[in-house]
Amino acid sequence: MAGILAWFWNERFWLPHNVTWADLKNTEEATFPQAEDLYLAFPLAFCIFMVRLIFERFVAKPCAIALNIQANGPQIAQPNAILEKVFTAITKHPDEKRLEGLSKQLDWDVRSIQRWFRQRRNQEKPSTLTRFCESMWRFSFYLYVFTYGVRFLKKTPWLWNTKHCWYNYPYQPLTTDLYYYYIVELSFYWSLMFSQFTDIKRKDFGIMFLHHIVSIFLITFSYVNNMARVGTLVLCLHDSADALLEAAKMANYAKFQKMCDLLFVMFAMVFIITRLGIFPIWVLNTTLFESWEIVGPYPSWWVFNLLLLLIQGLNCFWSYLIVKIACKAVSKGKAGKWNPLHVSKDDRSDIESSSDEEDSEPPGKNLHSATTTNGTSGTNGYLLTGPCSMDD
Repeated sequence: MAGILAWFWNERFWLPHNVTWADLKNTEEATFPQAEDLYLAFPLAFCIFMVRLIFERFVAKPCAIALNIQANGPQIAQPNAILEKVFTAITKHPDEKRLEGLSKQLDWDVRSIQRWFRQRRNQEKPSTLTRFCESMWRFSFYLYVFTYGVRFLKKTPWLWNTKHCWYNYPYQPLTTDLYYYYIVELSFYWSLMFSQFTDIKRKDFGIMFLHHIVSIFLITFSYVNNMARVGTLVLCLHDSADALLEAAKMANYAKFQKMCDLLFVMFAMVFIITRLGIFPIWVLNTTLFESWEIVGPYPSWWVFNLLLLLIQGLNCFWSYLIVKIACKAVSKGKAGKWNPLHVSKDDRSDIESSSDEEDSEPPGKNLHSATTTNGTSGTNGYLLTGPCSMDD
């Protein structure tokens, strides 16, 4: 085990040339990031999860009820032992051949069987009240952590000149505010890692799972080798759009359509500007080029930048989905049915959709239907994700 640990913590991988772990031990004059500091994230993640349960029960739920958001679930499918067995043991989406076989066995027409499976799938979806409570919790946390990040960073020199992220690196002392910011963000992502298995299931579950893993790895990685200064820039930048998305979702659940559309447009603008504009021009520029000039590359430097590029790839994917939604809204506006800035419930997908959103309404029942499929709800996760920071 000692040999494995010595290999894992190899100084030539983690640190610049001629720097050792002994150089970064805490002294009376300065405190530096230590790997064991991050152990606190696990009990704190549990505490955040418990706070979330209390918040949703005693704060978010009363707010939802005050806005006339009910806990009514979808229509219950007619009890049928044969169809229930197929649904639970074989498939939730029977193909045409199986539908015809069930039609003959039950003496039902195919359309009735399709309706039964749609209703049965919808039974497993959370109520609007549950969705609202989840969004209100995330909105509150994102708003708090983004506000804290802005208040902290505006007092730091590296916000105004990113070269300060690398001056005197890695001998940059750890401040209490920076440690608090890092540990809260890391704890929140750990809580999301576990709660996403019990939260509303969405179509971009796999992408969000990858996003959370990369985010946790990036936060941990940047803390251990004291890239925390540039890490705070990444965190704050990726937190900037999240609260707007959750606010749009809450407005949608409360049926405040105009407010929802406005918030979604604001979210889309902030997301694309920060993720596709500011992040590569400001953050990637300093991690790739300024750090090369001031510090020089070393093995963990390459890994850190590869992870940031992976995050940027996810940002591009989510931005594509947002633009796709906007194009659909504009095209419907030109057809004379919608205002060009109107973003429909289904186009926002999740913004709120869970895994079978396309089945939530029969064809023709909703003017906004038939636009949710093709995975546009991938915007949620992050849109999460999330979410994304180091990010989402």
